[in-house]
Amino acid sequence: MARRLPSLTALRAFEAAARHLSFTRAAGELNVTQGAVSHQVKALEAELGLKLFLRQKQGLVLTAHGQHCLGIARDAFDRLAGGIARLRGRAESGVLSVSVLPSFAAKWLMPRLPRFLSAHPDVDLRVSAFERLVKFDTEDVDLGVRLGNGRWPGMHAVRLMADEIFPVCSPRLLARLRRPRDLARANLIHMEDHNKWNDWFAKAGVDGVDLTRGVVFDQVSFGINAAIDGQGVVLSRLSLVVEDLLAGRLARPFAITLPIDKVYYIVCPEDTARLPKVQRFRDWMLAEAAGDLERWQALLRSARTGRGTKANRQSGRSAAIRPATTPRRRRAS
Repeated sequence: MARRLPSLTALRAFEAAARHLSFTRAAGELNVTQGAVSHQVKALEAELGLKLFLRQKQGLVLTAHGQHCLGIARDAFDRLAGGIARLRGRAESGVLSVSVLPSFAAKWLMPRLPRFLSAHPDVDLRVSAFERLVKFDTEDVDLGVRLGNGRWPGMHAVRLMADEIFPVCSPRLLARLRRPRDLARANLIHMEDHNKWNDWFAKAGVDGVDLTRGVVFDQVSFGINAAIDGQGVVLSRLSLVVEDLLAGRLARPFAITLPIDKVYYIVCPEDTARLPKVQRFRDWMLAEAAGDLERWQALLRSARTGRGTKANRQSGRSAAIRPATTPRRRRAS
């Protein structure tokens, strides 16, 4: 049933005039003319059929009806202001629902998440991991991380970081991997198909590698963790292994890389992109990724110049960056 309520503008004018007992001061607060306040109060009195003010020489005086109406209006405006403040607060803090791919959650987001939660304790984060694309229009999700080219209609998309693919392994295996063809005798770890390894060996100039052998995982994070445990060599995106490389849990035996046509993007609907809590999380992710890339590039420069490489290898915390060369096409033996 529709509510029969007076004009909100008239109620605001009355409430301000009743607090100040002055149309002039109420007009200054509301940034309107004194005449406009007087007109709105008269309209409210006419709608209610009640006298709310006595207009005397010394100023305005509230009638008994006016005092009662002031209590009602003040309570209503206080409740309304409090509710709006809470809604605005939820935009800045409150629950933030994020959807990511499972491997991204395991290898990128989870290791870094404590830093975000420590810096933003007022945000209650909800993380869901799906292979499928989330439907923002029907699901309660504020922000997602997707693989793609950045073009999704109606979506605000920001690239997380530049990316590339290359082999990684435990530093314990480095001594056995002096040349790309040495991988023909190594345990290769696969991600459901062997196409990427085929492309990498082609770029490395190595033929005749049996790509039917080796463990196959359906989640990239499983393959990366197997490589950390020394179970073999896996092809991975830089974005998913950069922290393990920097920490010395993984090493890059060869600097031959494959380009990637799809990279990680931070995605949300255009109309929620400016919500403070969404901006804070997006800015944090971008800062984390930029810091990772900066440290990785510094490690590459250090490896190229030879500074600290030997000590790092001896301590088991090597990135093992060997110069990329364009080898002659040869068959693995």
